[in-house]
Amino acid sequence: MDFKTIHIGSCIKEQVQQKEFSIERIANFFKISEEEINRMFENKSIDTDLLLKWSKLLEYDFFRLYVTHLLLYDGISHTKNNKEVRRAGEKILFRKNIYTREIKEFLVGMVTSNQKTASQIMEEYNIPRTTIYKWLRKH
Repeated sequence: MDFKTIHIGSCIKEQVQQKEFSIERIANFFKISEEEINRMFENKSIDTDLLLKWSKLLEYDFFRLYVTHLLLYDGISHTKNNKEVRRAGEKILFRKNIYTREIKEFLVGMVTSNQKTASQIMEEYNIPRTTIYKWLRKH
């Protein structure tokens, strides 16, 4: 899974195929035609209400894909905001276990397949050195 560019329609279609849901069943659930379901599979983005319904139907958290993107590419917790807090002299609170299993597998896979080195991942995603090496030892 490429977390940098998310095509939610293809992610939904992949889950539908894995769970072996029929298009007829999905169309009945959403009360729309099969053509509209197929058009949703082609969409790069989707309304959050629809995404929530898909998540419930397929029992899969599609929102996690976007959270993963934010963690990997925008450094929510400890990059931008904490630098400003540090300058202001306030106490910094770090969150533990912010990395999901998918993120860990994605990054470890990049290192083991020689796409990137551990130091490149540290620099690009701002993940601590000890964290990366702990993941590599476990996997």
